[in-house]
Amino acid sequence: MAAFVSQPAPDFTADAYFNGGFEKVSLSKYKGKKLVLFFYPLDFTFVCPTEITAFTDSLAEFKKRNTEVVGVSVDSNFTHQAWANTSREEGGIKGINYPLIGDVSKDVARNYGVLMEGGIALRGLFIIDKNGVLKHSTINDLNLGRNIDEVLRLLDAIDFSEEHGEVCPANWKKGDKAMKPTSAGLKEFVKAK
Repeated sequence: MAAFVSQPAPDFTADAYFNGGFEKVSLSKYKGKKLVLFFYPLDFTFVCPTEITAFTDSLAEFKKRNTEVVGVSVDSNFTHQAWANTSREEGGIKGINYPLIGDVSKDVARNYGVLMEGGIALRGLFIIDKNGVLKHSTINDLNLGRNIDEVLRLLDAIDFSEEHGEVCPANWKKGDKAMKPTSAGLKEFVKAK
């Protein structure tokens, strides 16, 4: 099964490092909540800890949006544990507060279309809604880190659109005017600008 926006997200069950131990996580565990599933290349690298700690530092904002965060790499859970026990000043991710899947089989990365020929994952980010439908995906090259504020903006847009039945135009952010998905709605939006 491949990952296509507007379709059910590929299911997964995998072992993860979380809160000092190991546990199984699955897509079905997050039913009723939104899920940000993000892939990164490898533990103990350079851009990766900046992203992982940025998600850690913003987790309260995700929780406010009824959203869980799960990271995935092809490293083992033992490597995740060692990295989580390494201070941020030493390039570690100490303080991580969400699960990191050890996708050593590479099945999760493959199913989400981010597995590179060399066996590591690109920087894929997938937003899955509370019903398990894939609402957003982005894939960055290895050297391009992600913007956590943009992920939060997209979560706000998903919530707004579902709640109000309106669509969110370019650069929309929470509190901005949206539009009805009709020609008249577009005209009304443009006139109001």
